[in-house]
Amino acid sequence: MDSLKCLIIDDEPLAQNVIENYLKSFSFIEVVAKCDNAIVALEWMKKKKINLIFLDISMPFISGIEFIKSLKDAPQIILTTAHKEFAIESYELNVLDYLLKPISFERFMKAIDKLYIQIVETINAATKDEPDAFIYVKSEKKNVRILLKDILFIESIKDYIKIHTTDKVIVTQVSISTIEQRLPENFLRIHRSFIIAKDKITAYTQHDVEIGKHEIPIGRNYKMAVSKSLSAAK
Repeated sequence: MDSLKCLIIDDEPLAQNVIENYLKSFSFIEVVAKCDNAIVALEWMKKKKINLIFLDISMPFISGIEFIKSLKDAPQIILTTAHKEFAIESYELNVLDYLLKPISFERFMKAIDKLYIQIVETINAATKDEPDAFIYVKSEKKNVRILLKDILFIESIKDYIKIHTTDKVIVTQVSISTIEQRLPENFLRIHRSFIIAKDKITAYTQHDVEIGKHEIPIGRNYKMAVSKSLSAAK
């Protein structure tokens, strides 16, 4: 995945610097410029393809809300503001997230995770029917590329998942429900803690699925859906 080109638009230098410093922790985002108003930002958008904007609402010349409404093909936008009252209107404008100042790094990370998932889902939607379709996941501070055809099954452990592939196990901090939404129809949730690749099944019963040497339990609440799915594949 190429780096995302980012603008920070805020008339407060301190607020600009906070966001810029936070973004240093995310290697796939490149800050192109810091702008103190939307007019300057528009000039940058004419020069470069911008993928992401951190945008304050209360600014001189034109507000952040007015700026969004003026854009014909808006990039991903994360609003950063001290005002709660614009939240509902902002979501009607399809912004990615709404961060209230002062912004903690923990809250900032959640916004970046939301951005990352959306970007990866866009990539997946374009590639999931191809033989070499893949997903990216964050693991050990890297964006790791995994071919879908190599995945055997996925195991959930608290806030993390283990992706078992044909040659390795990759650990990433994301929920199993989130990863489930990013996978094509060949993958089947059979337990609250397990997703399996149907084409990797070597045997199954009413109680478990075998993938090679691995025996994976079928959850009580999933038995009917699993039986229907696997019966249809006969």
